[in-house]
Amino acid sequence: MAPYEPLDWVEWEDRTLAPYAMRTSQSRGRRHPEPPHPYRTIYQRDRDRIVHSTAFRRLMHKTQVFPAQTNDHHRTRLTHTLEVAQISRTVARRLGLNEDLTEAVALSHDLGHPPFGHAGEEALDECMAGLGGFEHNLHALCIVEHLEYRYPDFPGLNLSLEVREAMALHSKRRDVPEAAEYTTVGRPLLEAQAADAADSLAYDAHDVDDALSVGLIGPEDLQEVEFWRRACEQVRQRYGEMRPESFQPTVVRMLIAWQVGDLLEQTRQRLRQESIATVEDVRRFPEPLVGPSPEVRRLKAELEEFLHRRVYSHYRVQRMAVKGARIVRMLFDEFRRAPQLLPPRYARRIDGNPPERVVCDYVAGMTDRYAQDEYLRLFHPYSIV
Repeated sequence: MAPYEPLDWVEWEDRTLAPYAMRTSQSRGRRHPEPPHPYRTIYQRDRDRIVHSTAFRRLMHKTQVFPAQTNDHHRTRLTHTLEVAQISRTVARRLGLNEDLTEAVALSHDLGHPPFGHAGEEALDECMAGLGGFEHNLHALCIVEHLEYRYPDFPGLNLSLEVREAMALHSKRRDVPEAAEYTTVGRPLLEAQAADAADSLAYDAHDVDDALSVGLIGPEDLQEVEFWRRACEQVRQRYGEMRPESFQPTVVRMLIAWQVGDLLEQTRQRLRQESIATVEDVRRFPEPLVGPSPEVRRLKAELEEFLHRRVYSHYRVQRMAVKGARIVRMLFDEFRRAPQLLPPRYARRIDGNPPERVVCDYVAGMTDRYAQDEYLRLFHPYSIV
C-alpha cells in the first residue's frame, strides 16, 4: 500500500472547484499577516475561529423569533446559524463553490445580533441615533475585528478579507467608515451569495415550524398559503397517509428541499446565460446570481406576508418584543448615564472611545438571559449585584 500523502489544498481546489469559485490561492489574506497553516486553508481557519469564539457561543441564548428560554425545542440564533451553514454547504458543493468559505460566511452571518432579536436591534439603533446607529452586520464586523480577545498577536479574530467583506456587503449601511475598505471590490462573491440565499430560505421554513410548535398557528391556518398547500400535496403523493406528528416536519423539509432544488437550477441557468467564468465576472455582474426562480420568489413572498401577519405580529411575540426593547433601552440609558457601572473590560475602553459606542457594544453582546439579569441587578431593589 502506498504511503498516505497529505492533501495539497491548492491543487485540490484547482481540480474540483468551478472556475467562478473563490480559491484559497486567490485570497487577499488577513489584516495582520500570519504564516500558512500546515494542514488548514485560510477559510478553514476562519471557520474554526468563528466556531470557537465567545460571540458564537452566545448565539445559543439569543432570540431568533421566540425568546431562547421559553421553549427547549424552537430555534435560537445558534441553531438557526447551524441550519443555515448546513444548507449553505449543500448549495456550495452542488455549484462547485468553496465550501469552507461559504460555511465561514454562514457561521458568521448572525454574530452581531443583540439580545431579543430584531426588537433589540431596533431599540439599540434608536439609542444610537445621531451617533452612527446600530446595524447587526456592521457590529459583527466590529466583533471579529476588535471586540473578541483570543489571540496574543492581534485584536479580534483576524479573519480573511473575504469573510469580513461578506459581512460588510450584506449591510444596508455601506457608506460608513467601517465598511469603506470593502465597498470597492464589486459584487459579493458567489460563496457569500449562497450563504445569504440559504439564510432566507431557512428562516421562512423554520419560522413556520416553530410557530406551529409553540401553538401560535395551526396547520389549518396555513391552508391559505399556496407554498404550504403545494408542499403538503407533494408529501402526500410521495408518502401517502402519515402520522400527524411526522407530517408537519416532513412538509417543512419539503419546503426546504423544494427551495434548494429550485435555487440550484436557477443559479446554474443564470451562470450559463450570463457566461460567468471567473471570480471577476461575478464581481462585475450588477445583480445577485444566486437566487430562486420567479415562481418560488412569488411563493416565498406570500409565505412571508403570512408570517408577518400571523406570527411576527402575534400579540405574544409582540409582548416579548416590547419587553425586550424596553430592557435594552433602559440598560443603555443607565450605563450611558453612569459608565462607572460597566464591567472593567468595557470601562477601560471609555478613554479614547465615545462612551455611547462602548455602552452599545456591551449591550449588543448580551444574551437574552444576561440582559434580563443585568436589568434585575440594576433596577430590582432586592437583587444581588
